[in-house]
Amino acid sequence: MLNVHKAKHRTVEVDGVKLFYREAGRRAASGVLLLHGQPSSSYSFRDVMSPLAEVAWVVAPDLPGFGFTEASEDYEYTFEAMARTVDALTREIGLERFFLYVHDFGAPVAYYLALARPDRVLGLIIQNGNAHEEGLGPDWEPNKAYWADPTPENRARLPQWLNFEGVRHTYVGDIPDRLKPLFAPDGWHLDWERMSRPGLVEIQFRIFEDYGRYVARFPEISAYHRDHQPPSLMLWGRHDPYFEIEEVLAYARELDRLDMHIYDAAHLLLETHHQECAALMCEFIQDARSS
Repeated sequence: MLNVHKAKHRTVEVDGVKLFYREAGRRAASGVLLLHGQPSSSYSFRDVMSPLAEVAWVVAPDLPGFGFTEASEDYEYTFEAMARTVDALTREIGLERFFLYVHDFGAPVAYYLALARPDRVLGLIIQNGNAHEEGLGPDWEPNKAYWADPTPENRARLPQWLNFEGVRHTYVGDIPDRLKPLFAPDGWHLDWERMSRPGLVEIQFRIFEDYGRYVARFPEISAYHRDHQPPSLMLWGRHDPYFEIEEVLAYARELDRLDMHIYDAAHLLLETHHQECAALMCEFIQDARSS
């Protein structure tokens, strides 16, 4: 018998935000909170939601500043504020405990939630989400200089990534030519269509500025890993133009229960390896739940 759990698409007003989210699965099942990165949205998870819903209640919001979520003009656009909004969503819909998907700009949101309430976290699914200095290579030096001293001169030294080519680079930039045909162009065109709305590029820059505060919290995150030892699954695309492969071992030093899978893939792993990742996530959720 074919049993397909189809995703539903909803909008709810929480924390002064009209928050768009996708959900699938039975509410009585273990929760999985999928947090996307920049410049994407919950659309990133379109291919894994139904498979995951076989074993979990899956919730994937568009973070404020992304996708179809709408925030007021005075929204803070920090990762802490996003975490408050996502927390309000979980409480509104009754998602009490959950596995956290740690990816890119979703990682700061995930760790704000985890550090505030470790008891709510059933485990971590780490997919090209940085949480250590080891992952920030030489290309991050202009960013660090700007965070330390946000002058117009230091801003001018930043790479120009908040444009169509920058969005495309997130998908296929600095990766082997053999991988590029695996990527459908729909993703970066859809992301840019949302980002190019009036005011959104500057909002994206404000979010980038706050990433420096997240980097300053890396020691707290390491302490969380060591003290709480959440069961963890790592799914990593090794040809990541943003995060160094040394980040993988940084996680491994801190997490005793870490199942690691490194793919011949890029930063947006689910664009090319969603079948493999969905199968591993389902197995991980079932094993963690039974242990």
